[in-house]
Amino acid sequence: MDSALTSVALPAALAIIMFGLGLSLTVDDFARVARHPKAVAIALVCQLVLLPAIAFGLVTAFDLDPLLAVGMMLLAASPGGTTANLFSHLFRGDVALNVTLTAVNSVIAVVTLPLITNFALVYFDPTDGGGDTLGLQFTKVLQVFAVVLVPVALGILVRRRSPAFADRADRPVRIGSAVVLALVIVGTVVSERENIADYAAEVGLIAVAFCVLSLTVGYLVPRRLGITDRQSVACSMEIGIHNSTLAITIAISLLDSVRLAVPAAVYGVVMFPVAAAFGWLITRTTKSDDPAVARV
Repeated sequence: MDSALTSVALPAALAIIMFGLGLSLTVDDFARVARHPKAVAIALVCQLVLLPAIAFGLVTAFDLDPLLAVGMMLLAASPGGTTANLFSHLFRGDVALNVTLTAVNSVIAVVTLPLITNFALVYFDPTDGGGDTLGLQFTKVLQVFAVVLVPVALGILVRRRSPAFADRADRPVRIGSAVVLALVIVGTVVSERENIADYAAEVGLIAVAFCVLSLTVGYLVPRRLGITDRQSVACSMEIGIHNSTLAITIAISLLDSVRLAVPAAVYGVVMFPVAAAFGWLITRTTKSDDPAVARV
């Protein structure tokens, strides 16, 4: 892939998205964990344990190419995306819970994402085009820490120092984040345009299946464990909508493999229509149980 996209555009795109997340956060969002420990704990178990297990089951059942299999595991280990807040709002989820989950999971992912990715690299043992073994080393983990948490911390600091400015900047940054995400996905697709049909055939079905399963697990598991419908909707969107840009950045900038980024790029395209359809379905299904939640 073009070096400018690898070394500048991708990290910058991720920094903008994570800075936008920080603008929407306060210290109270982290403290909210103590007020809703059950919902947060259930969502995190689904995100950190069940999703990697589901992804592992899918890639082994479909006997996916090793590089694409690691790419799927990298995607599964990535935290929820900031767009999950918007989808939760549209389908009457608990947006405050989404904000809390995104904040907490983005911090935890600094540890869990390298662990899951390195497990996948060891298990599937992929090689790059030159036959070299890939690996996410400690120095690269520090880079992950930098591109994820430093912009978030800066965004929180800006909101703390100037809440009015943060409120004004929130919408433009969100729009910019969405545009940047689209450009990152387009850039990845264009760079691999000769292989995109093959990649779509290889990963498309798995990406859709993983998205549907993520959303379903994120909704049904909390509901079965006594979490309210609004909080379950929030969990579903948080778990089903991943930070694809983070996965793409790690794959291309840190692991130097465009092929590893393909699952995240494909997922970044399919997750929005699938999440919209899922949100519409659950609001209609729960309409008789909770009319206030069902109205969209």
